[in-house]
Amino acid sequence: MKYSFIDILAGIISAIIASMGLGGGGVYIMYLTLVKNTPQINAQGLNLLFFIPCAAVSLIIYIKNKMIKPKAVIPMALGGGVGAVIGNFLLTGIPQSTLKIIFSVFLIIMGVYTVFSKTEKAK
Repeated sequence: MKYSFIDILAGIISAIIASMGLGGGGVYIMYLTLVKNTPQINAQGLNLLFFIPCAAVSLIIYIKNKMIKPKAVIPMALGGGVGAVIGNFLLTGIPQSTLKIIFSVFLIIMGVYTVFSKTEKAK
């Protein structure tokens, strides 16, 4: 497979945005579906694959800085794993056009929530 400079740049920008917790996965999925015409289900799978190394590096840094509470992480990890398996089965039965609409609505709702939600000031 041949990658262009724009493909590599989109991946790097998505990784930077993701490392700041700003939704780099959403940017990467939009790039894949809108620019590269990748089917939505494939774009979401590629995003998950792309996210694993970023998450691993973040996890190592957080563990090193003692910012992880193991008692809180275990239930979340188990829930995330179960949710991923269930989501996989559910999404494979949804038509591509419907999946794009669901993803778009989700991004809009999360964007509006982020803009209008009040954040707690750091102590």
